[in-house]
Amino acid sequence: MPAQRLLPTTEAEDLLALTREIARDELAPIASEYEQACRFPREQFRLLGRSGLLGLPYSRRWGGAELTYEVYLQVLEEIAAAWMSVGVGLSVHTMSCFPLAHYGTDPQRDRWLPAMLEGDLLGAYALSETQAGSDAAALATRARRDGDAYVVNGTKAWVTHGGKADFYTTMVRTSAESSGSSGISCLLVDGETAGLSAAEPERKMGLTGSTTAQLIFDNARVDADRLIGEEGEGLKIALSALSSGRLGIAACSVGLAQAALDEAVAYAKQRVQFGKPVIDFQGMEFLLADMAAAVESARATYLDAARRRDRGMPFQRQSSIAKLVATDAAMKVTTDAVQVLGGAGYTRDFPVERYLREAKVPQIFEGTNQIQRMVIARELRKV
Repeated sequence: MPAQRLLPTTEAEDLLALTREIARDELAPIASEYEQACRFPREQFRLLGRSGLLGLPYSRRWGGAELTYEVYLQVLEEIAAAWMSVGVGLSVHTMSCFPLAHYGTDPQRDRWLPAMLEGDLLGAYALSETQAGSDAAALATRARRDGDAYVVNGTKAWVTHGGKADFYTTMVRTSAESSGSSGISCLLVDGETAGLSAAEPERKMGLTGSTTAQLIFDNARVDADRLIGEEGEGLKIALSALSSGRLGIAACSVGLAQAALDEAVAYAKQRVQFGKPVIDFQGMEFLLADMAAAVESARATYLDAARRRDRGMPFQRQSSIAKLVATDAAMKVTTDAVQVLGGAGYTRDFPVERYLREAKVPQIFEGTNQIQRMVIARELRKV
């Protein structure tokens, strides 16, 4: 059952209607099959691009739609409710475009951004390393200037779309320092760059249709004109992109929780025990009510943060709160959905067991929820 929306314009209502049609007809029917086969949905991302859904929050000049984050995130939620891997992939792609869109020069945007926003190119975000996850400033992948190019060596970890993406927004160390934030820079790396390869995909408990892999740079030459921003600005760019990216993960998590709630309600209505549907038992009523309250509360939290962002107000604390609240809610709601279905919920005949597996990783990526609590507390100290 689609959540009721309070959208600001008729254009936004039409866009959400289009999104629901795509989600219902093109994504939901094949999601389980693709996830079971660990099959990457590249054609589905191309479909989103042709439908104008890959560049919603970016400028029309470069092929975007210039929509508010309030609307973009609701589109993202609808896609994630149908297929979480595609929703997360869209969020990651949007975040991968952020540095070029906000820190690149106009010539750089003219050259690369249209193809990124219109669906020809799919992006990935390469920040983490095996020893530099929550501590992003500890990254060690190095880019040494050599004439008109950077020579890059190192390994990036946990890269969504690793080995499948057409470009990688990559944070590298360009200074002689071995640690610290001041020497990190941002490179827009072509996926076909010589010396760049991907390791075998990680074997994950969920989001199995979304490929995650290490990226290996072995004397990979990246043209110097692919430097986004100035040398040394990379960590600032990365953290700025993450503040918006966390809202994307919050919206995806709410979509996943909504899907689990809908499945649980439908099952509780038709499952009869002791002569009546189980939804009529108070224990079940209270469980479903708490699930609905968690979904609605998480949605309101990410929308509040989005509206602050759209108005140009500080939103980092609200972004971290939204990510924390929404991902924890998704974990709780999907767990309860399995409980509602009982033994049936523990089988692959119903999608709630997949929803439960998919709900775990949003509590980890784009900054663990423990990191979100640290961000929130630090922001409170500034008040």
